[in-house]
Amino acid sequence: MTGPEHYREAERLMASVTTERGALLIGDGITEILGAAQVHAMLAQAAATAMGAPLDGEADSGMPHRDAEAWCDVAGVKPPKRGDAG
Repeated sequence: MTGPEHYREAERLMASVTTERGALLIGDGITEILGAAQVHAMLAQAAATAMGAPLDGEADSGMPHRDAEAWCDVAGVKPPKRGDAG
């Protein structure tokens, strides 16, 4: 799974155990669902952090444009304008 896919899965799992107002639904199996959501969220965070690290030979620490677009999409924001690099 990619970082954005882990993020979406964490959101999906959390939505499955919360009300429309965000209250947690209590029931059998909720501990396992919350644990899985937490793992997916941590993997998404690790991927986002790693994508900001400079690659060998790169002067700056920008992530590839396609990855930035995927993160913007999952966060619900407009991606930055694409420059010459990417």
